[in-house]
Amino acid sequence: MSEKKNKPKFTFNAYWIYIPIILFILGLQLFNSAGLDSKNISKNKFSEVLEANDIKKIVIENNTVAQIFLKEEALKKDKYKKLIESPFYRKGNSVFTYNFGDLQNFENEINTQKQAKNLDFDKKNEDPTSWVDTILGFLPFIVLIVIWLFFMKRMSGGGAGAGGGGQIFNIGKSKAKLFDENTKVKTTFKNVAGLEGAKEEIQEIVDFLKNPEKYTKLGGKIPKGALLVGPPGTGKTLLAKAVAGEAGVPFFSLSGSDFVEMFVGVGASRVRDLFKQAQQKSPSIIFIDEIDAIGRARGKNSMTGGNDERENTLNQLLTEMDGFGTDTNVIVLAATNRAEILDKALMRAGRFDRQIYVDLPDLHERKEIFDVHIKPLKLAENVNLDFLSQQTPGFSGADIANLCNEAALVAARADKNAIEHQDFLDAVDRIVGGLEKKNKVITPKEKEVIAFHEAGHATVSWMLEHAAPLVKVTIVPRGQSLGAAWYLPEERKIVQTEQMLDEMCATMGGRAAEKLIFNKISTGALSDLEKVTKQARAMVTVYGLNEKVGNVTFYDSSGNDSFVKPYSDDTAKIIDEEISAIIENQYQRAIQILDENKDKLNTLAEKLLEKEVIFKDDLVDIFGKRPFEKEEKVTKDIETLDKSQE
Repeated sequence: MSEKKNKPKFTFNAYWIYIPIILFILGLQLFNSAGLDSKNISKNKFSEVLEANDIKKIVIENNTVAQIFLKEEALKKDKYKKLIESPFYRKGNSVFTYNFGDLQNFENEINTQKQAKNLDFDKKNEDPTSWVDTILGFLPFIVLIVIWLFFMKRMSGGGAGAGGGGQIFNIGKSKAKLFDENTKVKTTFKNVAGLEGAKEEIQEIVDFLKNPEKYTKLGGKIPKGALLVGPPGTGKTLLAKAVAGEAGVPFFSLSGSDFVEMFVGVGASRVRDLFKQAQQKSPSIIFIDEIDAIGRARGKNSMTGGNDERENTLNQLLTEMDGFGTDTNVIVLAATNRAEILDKALMRAGRFDRQIYVDLPDLHERKEIFDVHIKPLKLAENVNLDFLSQQTPGFSGADIANLCNEAALVAARADKNAIEHQDFLDAVDRIVGGLEKKNKVITPKEKEVIAFHEAGHATVSWMLEHAAPLVKVTIVPRGQSLGAAWYLPEERKIVQTEQMLDEMCATMGGRAAEKLIFNKISTGALSDLEKVTKQARAMVTVYGLNEKVGNVTFYDSSGNDSFVKPYSDDTAKIIDEEISAIIENQYQRAIQILDENKDKLNTLAEKLLEKEVIFKDDLVDIFGKRPFEKEEKVTKDIETLDKSQE
């Protein structure tokens, strides 16, 4: 049964009718042609037949060819029997065809022969015109008409491959892809790891569509819309797919850019058509991905006039969302990572009643996401997902999926039978730092500077309480960097001043080591300087962590201060001075720490030059156990969380 179902069904195509018609016309022309049952003869052969008085009639066609018809008694002669026995010969047709050349000379010749030898044949001139030749003459015009009719049919929505909105006459139709009982979506909430708060609100919407009486009996109304907001890769579209898989109602999915077209009024027309279809299939869900393509705040950049069509589309969307009644049970889901640029009218209650923030996953959620993505992978027993979860701060769900795939590729490249823990770590290095460039030419002096630079980072971070504990240091060039250090950062919801200062000091450790050892500094600390400058500026101008500037912030979350400096020139001078002072203080602090541990710094750098890659255990051998036990506390917290889940 399954094989029969999988076989493609026979479908009749109207164009097949033209094939037998063309074959019939060709066959008719073929068998009606006198050329098949007549034989071309030379001048000598023609003279021989003419002198024998076997010719009954000569028909001159188009002044170029003579068709020779023989008498009945002549056809009985042996020399003509083979010709009339041919399957192409038909009685009454010409037997020979003679290309005579010049007509006047030919007529003079046969007239002379007729009088001289008393011949009794008839002569006739004809200009026959075949209807097939007539059609061929008009063939170019016929082809043009057929092509025009074909494209007109396609543009009007007919023909194979014509879809709603895909042709010129359907350009105002919605491009939304419909998922219903015939097109099942396999993604469910089980495939969405973490995001518990977002899933809870989304599940409530799905539950409302499945059991509306549960809410309406208490006087509740279905929410008009829900806006999923969050950084890229956090699972906004995945949540929408899960809704499509769970809801069991028609689900219209499209992107905000699907409304955009070069023709005026098309976007608004597609919005109207989308909501019309959704109302006809109520209860239903509309999902608009990347809604910022049409939902951007109106009135900006209006001098150019380029936003008029987009604004018309947005106006129609606002009208439709506020226009249909709640009894139609149509819910609009939308996703964006740029909520700050959306129009305020779109965000008000009654349109998008709920804004669901989909944040980057925390430590426990990353562990759940790893559990989802490792299911299709063949893992070795030494894979430690707890450590990988700690090692991937700031990774989104999409990043973790990419990490798991990259680890599989690393293991396959090494011809392994299973993916080991080191493969995951190599994948993290590949994603965060870039590809290793072991063949990059570096002089011994440059390599020594890089080694002390990275050893400086490692030493300072090891000695500071709030700096992240080190995991690995390498001086192998990777991506755009000549060396790199990996840390195990602590999950923090808020950051205190001391924590930021310790992180800045550890970042300046590389430059401080160069100054202390070589009494020279290089350009290799560019990324370090950029990082600490941003941190210091944020401390002074954003978070109000500087005593001299005070408890003020110059940050505007609405983004409307791009052309306005929110402070005076005197304050700007103070800000610059304080930023410079913060960075310089941490730089001097790093030099002091390294000076106190100079022998250990030298040992670490020499070991790094020897091995090129060193790990946490090497630092324990050199510095002893780190005086701060926060990394163990994090591990214990993970174990506690796991036990609580059980």
